[in-house]
Order: sequence, then structure tokens, then C-alpha cells
Amino acid sequence: MSKLELVATATFGLEAIVKREIEALGYEITDSRNGRLSYLGDERAIVKSNLWLRCADRVYVKMGEFKATTFEELFEKTKAIAWEDFLPSNAHFSVIGTSAWSKLHSVPACQSIIEKAVVKRLGEFYKLEWLPKNGPVYQIRFMFQKDECILMIDSSGRGLHDRGYRVKSVPAPIKETMAAAMVSLSFFKPGRFMMDPFTGSGTIAIEAAMMARNQAPGLSRKFDSSYWENIPESIWKEEKALAFSQIRQDDDFKIVASDYDERAIRIAKRNAEEAGVDDCIEFKTYDARKLKVLKMNEEKGMIICNPPYGQRIGDKEDMAELYDSMRGFISVNPTWSLFLITPDKSFEAAMGREADRRRKLFNGDIEACYYQYYGIK
Repeated sequence: MSKLELVATATFGLEAIVKREIEALGYEITDSRNGRLSYLGDERAIVKSNLWLRCADRVYVKMGEFKATTFEELFEKTKAIAWEDFLPSNAHFSVIGTSAWSKLHSVPACQSIIEKAVVKRLGEFYKLEWLPKNGPVYQIRFMFQKDECILMIDSSGRGLHDRGYRVKSVPAPIKETMAAAMVSLSFFKPGRFMMDPFTGSGTIAIEAAMMARNQAPGLSRKFDSSYWENIPESIWKEEKALAFSQIRQDDDFKIVASDYDERAIRIAKRNAEEAGVDDCIEFKTYDARKLKVLKMNEEKGMIICNPPYGQRIGDKEDMAELYDSMRGFISVNPTWSLFLITPDKSFEAAMGREADRRRKLFNGDIEACYYQYYGIK
């Protein structure tokens, strides 16, 4: 096994959650920056990270880091990296990246130089004048910031939010990684009652069920690194078998997912079936505006939700009615907690009090806040 430096990227605001997930896998964080966490591992760590990280965006293998202010310097330092350690002679590789506050600010030019340097290195190592590029996919990513360049290989392929269970969707769905983060921040666990009254595609409820069952989020999909020659297929089989064996089936928890739209409920049910958790989620058609008079039998529970806003809802009057319903529900059920994400800065005023805790997050490209109201113990 090789000693590798891995990098997990995360949406702004979720770094601490991803750090906790990486450490739970047994790896120590060596560096943490905005949206990026580094840790040491091996080929098995690549497999485990892709299978188990719920809130990270992608997992990269860091190949090198250096300062470059000229294209010649970029070429030579890129060529000096041992790309052959990962890329076979027929690797189907391409280069993407970003550049900020750097002399080499042209992204297309940097892409071209890096690709030429990798081709030159592999050609010399494999003694080939032409590389066929008909093998496994290796996406090379560069990040230039203040003249410092980081070169990485994407081991995930499609983003980790793409679990593979969302066969159908509704407009403006929340990403699976963000939904998992919302559940993680709520500390939902077996023995608690959870409800999402704006379930849409069912994502929050499905992620909560998968977490409660300890079901690895990456079990139902493939990753670019699934096809890499330097990661034996036996490792993937071993780690998947272990993940399957760790799924819990007998934990006591209840999840209710509702929506006023019957079509959304049908979609959510189908997605839950694909995720394998339809048996532990109760789906129902229900108008969230009626929550303000709903008295729950369960003494302790929580609402975790992503209510409609902006283009997803008619007008401010509709939103005010929904907020009034949330406030009424908490008043009738004071031991229940409310966890809600919205970009609406007037939400706390609508609730009549400040949240016990709030966290700035980005739901897609929309800046939002995750409001957390804790129930009376």
C-alpha cells in the first residue's frame, strides 16, 4: 500500500462535519482550509472515503504542490511529478482547474501546459510517442491561488452527492450532501422521531434513514477510482462487503416525510425504494400550513426541513403563512426541535425569537442560513 495525501472538498460551512466524518474513518486531518481538508491514507482509504463520506463533495489524491509564476516553471514542475504512479499508459485523462490572484491567471493556458507536461512525462516513462487514452478515467484538477499550484486527481468522478437513488426529482431539490449535513447537525439518532413537512424528492428523510441504519452512502454507485489499475478490485469487494455487514436493521426510529403535492410523495417513495430505506419512512400527503394545530403524541422529536422559497413558492404571504405554521407547531409541541434552512433573513423575526444556533451555508449557489431551535428538555 502506498502512503498518499488525500483531499476531501466540502461546501463552505460543512468543513467541520466532513472533518468529523474523516476522523470517524480513522484518519487524521493534516491540513484544513476553506472547503478543503487533507489527510494521509492509502489505496484502501480512497475506497473507504468514497463509500462513507456523506457530506464531502469529492475525494482527491494530491499529486504535488508548488509555486509557479511562469508557464515554463509550471511545465517543468508538473513534469517532475511521478504521474506514472497512478496513470497507466492508456489513461483517459483531462485537465480542469481554477486560478485566483495568480500571475498565471489564464485557466485554458494552464490546462494546456499541465496536459503537455503530463503527456511528456508518461511518454518518456512508457517509451511511447503517442498515448492512446482509451483506458480508465483520471480527471486531473489544478488549483492556483496566490501563485501556489496544487495538482490532484479526482477519485470520485461524479460528485459524492450523486448517491444513485434519486431516479426522479422535483424542482430545486436539495443536494444529498447538504441534506446529510442538516441531519448530522441535528444529531438525529435512533430513538428519536423526525419529520420533514416539505419533503419534495424525499432527500432529507432518505439521508436520515441511511444515517440511522449506518448505511454507507456510496454503496449503490461506481467511482472513477473503481476502475483504477492501482487499486485492486479485492479492496472494493472487501470494503463493500464490510459496509453491507454494518447496516443496522433493528434500530428504533421513526421518520415521517410529507408534502402537499401528491406527485412529490410518489417521487419520494420511488427514491426511498431505490435507496433501500422505504420500509422505515412513512410518506403522507399533508399541507404544512396545518402544522400549527398539530399536537404530537411523541414527547421528543424534530423537524428537519428545506421549506420552499424564492422561485419555489408563490409570494411573501405564502411564506409568512408557512412560518406562522412553524411557530405554532413549536408552541404546541415545546419539547420538539426545529432545524430549517432558508436564505430568508426575516425568518427569526417571523418565528418571534432568535434561533438557539445558526450556521451560514450554501444551498447550491444560494447563500442560506441553517436555523436551529432546540426543544425544551
